[in-house]
Amino acid sequence: MKRMAGLSALALIISSTSGCGWIWGPEGYFRDRGSDYLEAQQTAPMQLPPDVQTAKRLDPLLPIPRNVADDTVKGEYVVPRPLPLSAAADASAYSLQKSGDSRSILAQNPPAEAWPVAVQFFQDNGFRLDEQRPQTGEFTTTWQHSDELSAAMAKRLSAAGVSTDSEVRARVRIEPGVQRNTSEIYVVTAERPAGSTADVAFTNRSVNTGLDAALVDDMLASMSRISEKGGSVSMLASRDFDTPSRVSLSEDGSGNPVLNVGTDLDRAWSSVGRALEQGEWRVEDINRSLGLYYINLAEKAEKKDDKPGFFSGLFGSKPDKEEVEARAERYQVRLSKVGDSVQVTVEKNINTVAPADVARKVLAVIQDNLG
Repeated sequence: MKRMAGLSALALIISSTSGCGWIWGPEGYFRDRGSDYLEAQQTAPMQLPPDVQTAKRLDPLLPIPRNVADDTVKGEYVVPRPLPLSAAADASAYSLQKSGDSRSILAQNPPAEAWPVAVQFFQDNGFRLDEQRPQTGEFTTTWQHSDELSAAMAKRLSAAGVSTDSEVRARVRIEPGVQRNTSEIYVVTAERPAGSTADVAFTNRSVNTGLDAALVDDMLASMSRISEKGGSVSMLASRDFDTPSRVSLSEDGSGNPVLNVGTDLDRAWSSVGRALEQGEWRVEDINRSLGLYYINLAEKAEKKDDKPGFFSGLFGSKPDKEEVEARAERYQVRLSKVGDSVQVTVEKNINTVAPADVARKVLAVIQDNLG
């Protein structure tokens, strides 16, 4: 019945518009009025009655700019296309992040690209690398006196209260950012007195916040300069760190498929959400406090730019609520914190796990989109 009504409406539109221009023509009701302002005529200023003595001066609300209007131009005016925006000029490859006393660098590229740029900064300033672990995105420098470093870096250490007799070392940690293809770079230093051979351990929190902040600021300036000249990529870090080795698909003790994501819960929640958005199924609802994404495998993913066309709306091709409910295949994707990683599982409901083939298919798509 709905389709017959659509066909009838289409036939009526075609029959009424064929051979006549009273609707779409130059004089039609739906004609293009984009150039009407060119025919506008100037009228005399408004005159007030002579008995009005305390009237406020009347000024034009929408005056025509003298240097724009041209009353000699006739015909249809075509609005010129706007110039493209220069997004690259506004977006910085590296930016500073602050949280209390701690500072870090946000890089708009993956760890494999941020790694060699960070290493180059420390080597340019006289630091010697002690240990490099691209697999975890971390490297450390050896114990050194300030006189072994560049003059600018020695001055930085002195301003931060580091004695010329003391030795310092630094640890740099490069982690995947919350957003895809971004990195977060953290710097922590350690200091020991002159003559000491103790291996002072790095702490999670900065001990000398002034020195750490100075290193972050200098590294930010250096990385920005390098990025303008074109950076390089660490193939070792790209192979061992950025690949989905931190995301593995396995089974739990009961044989149910489980996706293990080696990161914290906040970052895993964001990453899995993006992976589901890039998938082929619809995310109908979320519950952040419970760590749940509710998906419907029977419906395609909703794209922001997808809008129903004229004929699809006219003929009623969009399924109604009853049809959607009749064919629904609803499951929930759960994220659970387990130790230092996050486990992603698929359930039919809170009391029932999803069939193994369904869970494996959903988790495999998430894993592919996380890579």
